[in-house]
Amino acid sequence: MTAKKSPETLRSYRWLGPDNLRAFGHRSRLQQMGYDRADWVGKPVIGILNTWSDINACHGHLRARAEDVKRGVWEAGGFPIELPAMSLAEPFVKPSTMLYRNFLAMECEEILRSHPIDGAVLMGGCDKTTPGLIMGAISMGLPAIYVPAGPMLRGNWRGATLGSGSDAWKYWDEKRAGRIGEREWNEIEGGIARSFGTCMVMGTAATMMAIAEALGLALPGASSIPAVDANHPRMCAAAGRRIVDMVWEDLTPEKILNPAAFDNAIRVHMALGGSTNAIIHVIAMARRAGIALDMARFDEISRTVPVIANITPSGKYLMEDFFYAGGLRALMGEMAELLDLSCLTVTGRPLGDALAGATVYLPEVIRPLSAPLYAEGATAVLTGNLAPRGCVMKPAAADKRFLKHRGKAIAFENYEHMAREVERDDLDVTPDHVLVLKNAGPKGGPGMPEWGQLPIPKKLLKSGVRDMVRISDARMSGTSYGACILHVAPESFVGGPLALVQTGDEIEIDVAARRIHLHVGDDELARRRAAWKSPPPRYARGYGAMYSQHIGQADEGCDFDFLEGTAPIPEPEIH
Repeated sequence: MTAKKSPETLRSYRWLGPDNLRAFGHRSRLQQMGYDRADWVGKPVIGILNTWSDINACHGHLRARAEDVKRGVWEAGGFPIELPAMSLAEPFVKPSTMLYRNFLAMECEEILRSHPIDGAVLMGGCDKTTPGLIMGAISMGLPAIYVPAGPMLRGNWRGATLGSGSDAWKYWDEKRAGRIGEREWNEIEGGIARSFGTCMVMGTAATMMAIAEALGLALPGASSIPAVDANHPRMCAAAGRRIVDMVWEDLTPEKILNPAAFDNAIRVHMALGGSTNAIIHVIAMARRAGIALDMARFDEISRTVPVIANITPSGKYLMEDFFYAGGLRALMGEMAELLDLSCLTVTGRPLGDALAGATVYLPEVIRPLSAPLYAEGATAVLTGNLAPRGCVMKPAAADKRFLKHRGKAIAFENYEHMAREVERDDLDVTPDHVLVLKNAGPKGGPGMPEWGQLPIPKKLLKSGVRDMVRISDARMSGTSYGACILHVAPESFVGGPLALVQTGDEIEIDVAARRIHLHVGDDELARRRAAWKSPPPRYARGYGAMYSQHIGQADEGCDFDFLEGTAPIPEPEIH
């Protein structure tokens, strides 16, 4: 491809090119590491941001995959530099990886800004790493390509397939109900996660990897490849080759990300039956790109795009099956009439070119638009006096009888209160009650933990109940399911109406009408508000204190106020 830039215009030239003492120091240190001038002179320097770690099984293969990316960079005439970034292992990081998504975004942006980098390869996949890396890359503004970690292989137990997350919740309830014992539970524990890679259901990881591809930030088909499939290292090398050309073409995120690209991503999210968490992350990414996206746009699109991916937790199959069915290219090809095919991708060509020839091989996994799994999209945004700025539900994963429901609340002040009460055999609860969890939002959690799939009270589990309405300002895992209403904004910790709910209050939801209502009179609510006291901050110092002071609400994307927008930041001085 003909270069549109000359070597002297590369950003890295400021570090490595001039005939002065500072550049001498930079070059000599590269030679100290065994590189020769021929390795970098006149070549784009490609920063490979790798979120591998020893405690993140989702990314356990990325240490090796970085070498495949480097191979591609070398082949295309670039100079690869691998740079570690925060890994954010979803199962291990406490109190929540959401607390640290913005930390990773800042790290990504500042790593790229402070080093002699011309283009970036973003290696991630575990839930928050995808939006964190992309948010940072958008703000930095260098050419960047995303390399998804890919899903793990399907789990197995006694001849049945298992989906990580979704089946964990399912069989944990069976264990709490006394229907399986320790032997069965231990067998499930050893069979549910059989390889490196992200959760193999349509959880947050799979959703966000697909959204990155739908936005045009990953190579076509990249997000569907299982982590251990031989296609995966080949894709990594191809991404390494492509980023070098992207640097010469100066193909930056701002040339790819526009309102139409984000609409494409939201439509794909709906068709996939994707994670509710995607709403927060996509809003945050859009606002980094200067696009004023809000939850209302998700709901508007949801009404026009059916769920056609038959994937757990909304459907039956797993990500490995989705790959064999043709993957994301096949799904996007099936719904091409709903997409803006003129949007540019990292290939340098329109999305329509990427979908040419895409074929659905297993129609039971990727349904036609004419025979969807669910007639509307994956998520619904409800508003009302309990959630003035909105809350989120995943109707496709809920018992249909709860899509229009009115019941009495059982209110829990915090997670510990809830965890104690739901185990009580004498808890005064019926399947029609509405469980309400407070103080689990961005500030109250802190970090908006995935507590939104409140456990069914043990008393009801034993009688066979497996779903009921649950409301909180928390998130829930994308692998979760049930009639869970999430992301209530504003959150209770800052005095949102959720803080005023008391046990015995009646709450009504109507998904078709997109309405949620607390049946308490205005005078009584005013009395309760006057008596409410603001809780003390969760953190007195450190990153947590900075987080608490600057974090936005769920409907705003939970970004830091000082990171939003497109205000330019000066390039570092080289002296």
